[in-house]
Amino acid sequence: MAPTLATGGPGEPCVFLGLDVHCVLGVRARHDTGGGFRHEEGLGELATVGPTASPDPVARGVVERVVRERLAQLGFIDNGDGYRLQDEITKQRIRDLHSGQRREVLARNRAFVRTHGREMVSYFAAGTEVEPNAIQPVLVEVMPGTTEARLFRFACLLWSVPVSQGFGRRLRFLVRDQRNGSLIGLFALGDPVFNLSARDTWIGWTHLDRADRLTHVMDAYVVGAVPPYSQLICGKLVAALMASREVIAAYDRKYLGRHAVITGRQNNARLVLLTTTSALGRSSIYNRLAVPGGPRFIRIGATRGFGHFHLTGDVFQLLRGYLSAIGHPYASGYRFGMGPNWRLRVARAALENLGIDGNSVLKHGIQREVYAVSLTPDFREVLLGICEPTDHVALCASEIANYCLSRWIVPRAQRDGEFRCFAPSEVLDRLAWDG
Repeated sequence: MAPTLATGGPGEPCVFLGLDVHCVLGVRARHDTGGGFRHEEGLGELATVGPTASPDPVARGVVERVVRERLAQLGFIDNGDGYRLQDEITKQRIRDLHSGQRREVLARNRAFVRTHGREMVSYFAAGTEVEPNAIQPVLVEVMPGTTEARLFRFACLLWSVPVSQGFGRRLRFLVRDQRNGSLIGLFALGDPVFNLSARDTWIGWTHLDRADRLTHVMDAYVVGAVPPYSQLICGKLVAALMASREVIAAYDRKYLGRHAVITGRQNNARLVLLTTTSALGRSSIYNRLAVPGGPRFIRIGATRGFGHFHLTGDVFQLLRGYLSAIGHPYASGYRFGMGPNWRLRVARAALENLGIDGNSVLKHGIQREVYAVSLTPDFREVLLGICEPTDHVALCASEIANYCLSRWIVPRAQRDGEFRCFAPSEVLDRLAWDG
C-alpha cells in the first residue's frame, strides 16, 4: 500500500509526508478569525478564505514530483504528448488501477463494517439456499437511516471499482429474493452528468436542448448483483428491473410535481430515458440485454476516458492543499449544488498551477461503454421538445424477472453449479483482505 501523503481531520492541519502541508508549501497559516486560513468542518484540511500566498519553489517541485511518481506507479508514462498507460487495458488492469482508491474507501468504512458487518452478512444467502427455478425477486426502495440503507452501503463495498454516491435526485433499490429473504443485488438512479457527448449525439441534442430537458433523464450510477446470485448472471436481472413499472412509479411519487432544492422550480418532467456506463470496459451485464416487450439496453457510444480516479486519496488532498496554500477558491471545498465536477476542477487547477498539462493527466484513456434504455416510445421526440411524453410502456417487476430467470439464470445454474459453494462468511473475508 502506498504511504499516506496527506492527512488531516477536523481541527487538525493537513499533513503532507509528515509535515503540515502549508509548512511544506512555505506558507504560514493563520488560524484566527481574521487570518488567511480557517478550518472548515468536515473538510479534512485548511481552507483559504483570505489573501493568496505563494508556495516555496522547492516545495512546489516536491508536489509535482509526488504527482508524477504516483502516475508512474500506476503505469502511466509521459510520451511527450501526455500521459498514457503503457500496457493493455484489460478488466483486471482496470480493477488494479482502482485498487488504491478501493483501499481508501474500505479504510473509511472500517468502523462501519466492524459495527454492522455481521448483521449485514446475515442478508447474504449461502449457495445451498438458492434455488434458481424458485427465485422470487422483489424491489425494496431504500430510505435513509434504515437497515436497508446500511445494507445498501455495505454491499457497495464489494464493488472492485468504488461506487459513486450520486448527486441531485436519487432513487435507491435493493433487489431481494422473497423466497429466502436474501439480497440479490442493488441499483441506484441519480441525476445524469451534464456533459456526456455519446448521449447527446445519440439523442441529437444541442446545448440548449440538453439544458432544458436533461431532467427527463436519470443515470444508473451503481448496478449489480452480489454473491452467490452474481454467479448466476443476476446482474442482468437487476439491471432490467431499473426500467420496471414499479421504479417509474417511485420516481413519479418522489419527484413529479415537487420543487427543486436549488432552483425552486417545480419538476413536471416525466422520466423517459435511463443511461448507464460500464465499469470495466466492455459490459457483460448490459451487452445483449433485452426483455421482449420491456427494457432494451442500447449501446450508444463510449466515454472519452477522462477523469480523476487515478488522482484520488492522498494525492488529491495534496493537490487541494496546494491550492489552499496559494489561495485558490476551488480549495474551499465541495458545497451542495456544485455538481459532480468539483474534484475534476480541483485536480486540473492544481496541475496547471504546477506547470503540468491538466488534460494530459486527466485523460487516462480508460473508456466506458454508454448504454441507454428508453421508457416511452416517443422518448426522442420528448427530449427534442417536439411533443409531450405519452404513457410509459413498462413491464412490472415480476414479468421482467420471469423472463430473466428463464433466459439467463436457470440455464447458467444448469451449466455451472459453482454458486452452491459460496458461504456468506466469504464477504467479510474479502473486505478484510482487500482492505
